[in-house]
Parts: sequence; structure tokens; C-alpha cells
Amino acid sequence: MKENLENFKCDCDIIHEDSVEEVLKNLPEDGDLNLMADFFKVFSNNTRIKILYSLLNKELCVCDIANILNMKQSAISHQLRTLKQSRLVKYRREGRTIYYSLDDSHISKILTQGYNHIKE
Repeated sequence: MKENLENFKCDCDIIHEDSVEEVLKNLPEDGDLNLMADFFKVFSNNTRIKILYSLLNKELCVCDIANILNMKQSAISHQLRTLKQSRLVKYRREGRTIYYSLDDSHISKILTQGYNHIKE
């Protein structure tokens, strides 16, 4: 196994300074990269992805989402809390009912592009 990994070792002694400088100039700061990593962690849960996809074109209440996913409302509420904290979903109240929708068009684009990528 170790021999195979050595095949990927870079044998060049020349540092491509212009390439390194260009990448370093455009590399976001560590704090921003950490925020981005946390953002993408939210997408690592199948239930949250299903909720986001359910909200892709239609706002829904917890009851609707629970019915679509065949889950208990408490489990959906727990996942919605995470999605709200990550600013992926927003809500509005109408009487006693709370309706959820995607926070903005960026979320829709991320879902669509992610799906298109895996289907290629």
C-alpha cells in the first residue's frame, strides 16, 4: 500500500512561484474556510437534504414535511432548527401555522448544481 502512495509524490524540485503566489492571493482566510466547511456539513445529512428538496419549489409546514418524509414532526422540527441556524431555511407565521421555505435563491442553486453534478 505504501508503494502506491509514493507514486503520487511530486518529484520536481522547482517551485512554480507564480502559481503558488496566485493561489495564495485568492485563498480565503481560515475563518472563512471554517465557516464554509460548517456550511457544507449541514448538507451531509440525508434528512436535511430531503427537507431542502421538499422546499425547493413550495413552502411547507412541519406537518406537510413530516408527511412527505414519513417521519415524526419532532424529528423534522429538530432538523429545521439546524437548517434555520445555518440560514438555509426561513419561516413565516400564518396564525398558528409556521411555513418554511428556502432562505434564498443561492440554496436552490446549490441543491440543483449538486444534483446535476452527481447525475453526470
